[in-house]
Amino acid sequence: MSAITASLGDLAGRRLPRDPVLLISGVVCAVLVALAVIGPLLAPYPVGKSDILASGQGPSADHWLGTDSLGRDLLSRALSGARLSLTGPAIIVLGSAAASTALGILAAWRGGWIDRMLNRALNVMFAVPGILVAVLASASFGAGFWAPVVALSIVYTPYGARVVRSAAVKERNMPYIEGLRLGGVSSWRICTRHLLPNVAPIVLAQATVAFGTALADFAAVSFLGLGVQAPAAEWGLMVADGRSEILEGAIQQSLVAGLLIVVTVVAFNVLGERVAARLGVDL
Repeated sequence: MSAITASLGDLAGRRLPRDPVLLISGVVCAVLVALAVIGPLLAPYPVGKSDILASGQGPSADHWLGTDSLGRDLLSRALSGARLSLTGPAIIVLGSAAASTALGILAAWRGGWIDRMLNRALNVMFAVPGILVAVLASASFGAGFWAPVVALSIVYTPYGARVVRSAAVKERNMPYIEGLRLGGVSSWRICTRHLLPNVAPIVLAQATVAFGTALADFAAVSFLGLGVQAPAAEWGLMVADGRSEILEGAIQQSLVAGLLIVVTVVAFNVLGERVAARLGVDL
């Protein structure tokens, strides 16, 4: 068993409660994920229900977080919007993690010209800002959910691939890997049964940190009007919708959605960094 695998087992074991920051950030992330799953069921009002007579109101007994300019309950929209706001980044992170892991292990295992070509391709991708690619994709293929998700999944791949490759190269040079090769074990079996499990903790830590960044980018695309479209509830879209209300003194829509984005990004970044520190991983 490698040191990384041993560290992962220790992280899941008895030492976890000794790091209160890790524990608190983990609880916050778990609550946010739960809201994404059951949030629409907890909403006190239908997400699209309007009440013009109650438009632009502040917090009250009927509307705990107030209403927007169309009289829609902000608590209901925030709870319902958690699903789209977290599903997009989740798909981005899962897609990029799968691609980066495959590319990183391939480059480390095969080496030679394959490694050099992949490195050059990754270097080119590093030079392209993720938000710019997402905006161009949405402008080219139409605003909506999937265009920025696919674009950001591609853009996030080189970051994880570089980290995975470095760890896989180190693992590939271990004596037991050479022993497996001399024993006639296939490359596929070595990569899937030995290299992959040993780089998995690194992928986990990288993906956790990337989730917060992906959420911010995904919300930014919606804020620009190129992501999720109205009347759907999504936190970035809510921030954009609340801009016109700020001048009228009703800051609650942008404030509520903005705070949710900030809390989510910070929670996942802290969780990823603490997990990486426990595993001794440099991100």
